[in-house]
Amino acid sequence: MRRITDNPLMLPKGTAAMNTSFTVFVVALLVPLSAPSIASAQARDTIAAPAEALVAMAHAEGAQIYDCKADAGGHLAWQFREPIATLLIDGKTIGRHYAGPTWEMIDGSTIVGKQDSRAPGATPEDIPWLKLEVTSRRGTGRLTDVTTIRRVNTKGGVASGQCGPAGALLSVAYSADYAFLKKDD
Repeated sequence: MRRITDNPLMLPKGTAAMNTSFTVFVVALLVPLSAPSIASAQARDTIAAPAEALVAMAHAEGAQIYDCKADAGGHLAWQFREPIATLLIDGKTIGRHYAGPTWEMIDGSTIVGKQDSRAPGATPEDIPWLKLEVTSRRGTGRLTDVTTIRRVNTKGGVASGQCGPAGALLSVAYSADYAFLKKDD
């Protein structure tokens, strides 16, 4: 009588080694695929807002604008200037996002935020995920009660390459999802 632990899959003699090799091969293939998932989970934790409820989720399509300026060492480098994006829900324009950073809805409600925390984007070409706290507001509408904004699922937007001459502008396409949240009552 054979014990099941000797050959748990009850494979013919000589196939257990092949099965072990196959398992190692599959695991080796899957480990690199899980790295972005781990990074995404860590990113979500870094910018989490657990005591807040979702007011709206908008998709943004736009650009990150950069200036060619001297850095602290006196070398020309791309410096972030401002975002410009259209905010969409279900494919319909519902507002815009611009310098401040500011989010303005077509219903007249507007909020300005300040960065609270950040996490890396999925690739080096993707701008970071952010958690921002609302610092000011005006108007009445969808954004009236919003206290926190989360920028997630970013694609693109990172400046690269040499800049010059000083004062040159660079527009880098990006997309992201913005979650507008309010404190739970």
